Amino acid sequence: MLTDTHTHLHFDQYAADLPEVIERAYSAGVGKILTLGTDLSSCRQTIQIARRFDKIYAAVGIHPTDIFRSQSDDLPLIKDLASAENKVVAIGEIGLDLYWKEVPLQRQLPVFEKMLEIANDLDRPVVIHNRDAHPEMRSFFEKQGIDHLKGVMHSFSGSADDAQYYLSMGLHISFTGVITFKNYSELKVVKSVPVNRLLLETDSPFLTPVPKRGKRNEPAFVQYVALKLAEIYGIDLQEMKEITGLNAQKLFGW
Repeated sequence: MLTDTHTHLHFDQYAADLPEVIERAYSAGVGKILTLGTDLSSCRQTIQIARRFDKIYAAVGIHPTDIFRSQSDDLPLIKDLASAENKVVAIGEIGLDLYWKEVPLQRQLPVFEKMLEIANDLDRPVVIHNRDAHPEMRSFFEKQGIDHLKGVMHSFSGSADDAQYYLSMGLHISFTGVITFKNYSELKVVKSVPVNRLLLETDSPFLTPVPKRGKRNEPAFVQYVALKLAEIYGIDLQEMKEITGLNAQKLFGW
């Protein structure tokens, strides 16, 4: 079974045709989809979408670049949402981002720490965003004494050494359609991840894989990520679907 463990179906890009987007995913063999909020408002939207469609689940959290849209009292409300809704299976999208300069690291770290505390309190996996902040994230984990986490490093862009560090913590790793791009040069990083710790994702509506590059991304296109990973690992496509589907089922409990 194909799974898409990272989408943002509340985005405006899907406002006109979300049911058709979901139906195309089902027709492509996608059996489970995780859609993630990035602030309090979008978290509420993701829950509504998850309630509306049988095979869709939600994650709630505050994204590092959305902190400027959040208030301090949003943090307990995120916890309340996760506690009250059985289709919320993870805390995310959370993490650190130093690519965009609008939100300084010192504002991101306390929110990330609180999101991790909520996940721990509720025994939910985390979906972690890391853009250009691997040294800072590793330093944060070490200073906080965090040596084990249940969750996934999404849209992974670190080194093979970074991957091994996160794997040693118990985290899964997922890759997007970026691995299908002609100029992608980090196949050794992909192959450093054991297949039993691998997840599929699209990060829709972003990072559309080849052969659909240039179009809006959507969950149906996760099949192309699976195809490329099967090629990289040298295994049958159906086996890749089954392994990653089971990995996602064990992690998210859906």
